[in-house]
Amino acid sequence: MHDAPELCVLRLGHRPGRDDRMTTHVGLTARALGADRVLFPDNAGQSAETVRDITDRFGGPFEVELDDEQRATIRNWEGPVVHLTMYGEQVQDVEDAVREVHTEEPLLVVVGGEKVPFEVYDEADWNVGVTNQPHSEVAGLAVFLDRLHEGRELAREWEGGDRRVVPMETGKKVVDPEELDDE
Repeated sequence: MHDAPELCVLRLGHRPGRDDRMTTHVGLTARALGADRVLFPDNAGQSAETVRDITDRFGGPFEVELDDEQRATIRNWEGPVVHLTMYGEQVQDVEDAVREVHTEEPLLVVVGGEKVPFEVYDEADWNVGVTNQPHSEVAGLAVFLDRLHEGRELAREWEGGDRRVVPMETGKKVVDPEELDDE
């Protein structure tokens, strides 16, 4: 993850009120599963603030930006573009090729919300389906990132933040990271 070029997730489109939770969860999933940065549409400021707050509390590094020129960002990206869609090639058929190219170049992963313009399909290097069935774009992003990183992101060490979740068989335990250092 950190030895590879940048991995950026772009949340394409945002309908305020309707997509607030989904957009936030795209950002949280990107952060938790190995992306370096998320780009939200400029009208998704509340989602951006929520993801920044989680990063401040639970650690990073992870960047959140608002982007008012998303289509230009896709068109001008200096590296391969993966568009996650139920209409794409099966993830298991392209993951090796995507992983290989991402060792050398920054990768942009586009996650749509509302109807995605045909130009996005055309501009993407890969249109990738995590199953070719309707489901959540958050689930698709999670499966794609996990397969891309081959599970390595699950053991990531986080920097900064004032909270760490302690894995437990039952119950919930959240501690100050310094308490873990003392053990």
